Amino acid sequence: MDASIVGILLLDGVTNGAVYALLGLATVLVFTVTRVIFIPQGEFVAYGALTLAMLQAGKVPGTVWLLLLLAGLAAAMEATQRWRQGSGSARALAAGLRTLAVPVLVAAITVWAAPQQWSMWLQAGLSVAVVTAFGPLVYRVAYQSLEAATPLVLLIVSVGVHVALTGLGLLFFGAEGFRNPSFWDQRFSAGAVSLSGQTLIIFGVSLALIVLLWLFFERSLYGKALRATAVNRLGARLMGISSNASGQLSFAMAALIGALSGLLIGPTTTVFYDSGFLIGLKGFVAAVVAGLASYPGALLGALFVGVVEAFASFWASAFKEVIVFTLILPILLVRSLRSGHSDEDH
Repeated sequence: MDASIVGILLLDGVTNGAVYALLGLATVLVFTVTRVIFIPQGEFVAYGALTLAMLQAGKVPGTVWLLLLLAGLAAAMEATQRWRQGSGSARALAAGLRTLAVPVLVAAITVWAAPQQWSMWLQAGLSVAVVTAFGPLVYRVAYQSLEAATPLVLLIVSVGVHVALTGLGLLFFGAEGFRNPSFWDQRFSAGAVSLSGQTLIIFGVSLALIVLLWLFFERSLYGKALRATAVNRLGARLMGISSNASGQLSFAMAALIGALSGLLIGPTTTVFYDSGFLIGLKGFVAAVVAGLASYPGALLGALFVGVVEAFASFWASAFKEVIVFTLILPILLVRSLRSGHSDEDH
């Protein structure tokens, strides 16, 4: 292995690590706010890439019908809950309609725009809107009624949500894989290392999104509300911050990050309905490195995972996934030895 190969592998590792960093940040965000270890984060990645692929083909993406199905279920649950709480039929119906409003609007625009063959950038924006709309609905249907449950129960629910979203992905997208065209085909050479325009877009979007997330949490009222919920859920409730709204907002942000990640990796690899699982797990490894608590730690952990994966692909390509996921074991062992054990209810 010479210096040129090392440079190529480092570039590949950092490129993949930039995407894993986004997924790691989303995993940390969801866990700190809701205590949910969100295994289906990778499904948002696959849905984002596949939605854009279907729009590129001039077809209505299956995510539209899945979005409407999930929106109808969430609206029915919201209306029923309000009615049981004694809000009255009119208010219960209004609550259900509010839940339906955004998903139906996004779905209607997508159905109308699909055969129009818009530019790729507009289709990408529409794909992000469709997948982002899934976030609050997934939280409302699967997690909101269980917000007082233990992390173990929420983890089991996450496994069920992952299986359901993967199966629905097969139903609505089929078993065929798709690879999206690159957003920028230009190539740049720096010695033995060649940079593609898509690689620069991955770096730029990842960096911009990380900066925007920092600004959101540091400067915005909603960001500070999420931070308060993450630090002390009961105290945040006593101060008038809705835990339900915080959960839905965190899931919407996770879906947004997942959709953008799917658009970034779509031109670099063929995406299938179940491709998001392994990608999401690598983001989860990055989050575990950070102890599911630190955003800078998740960023560094993701870059480490990406570099390890790149060199493992060179030395032992058949075992690269095993090598990457084995990283969790010593990390968990060290964290277990350094921290005391507490009851899971706390």
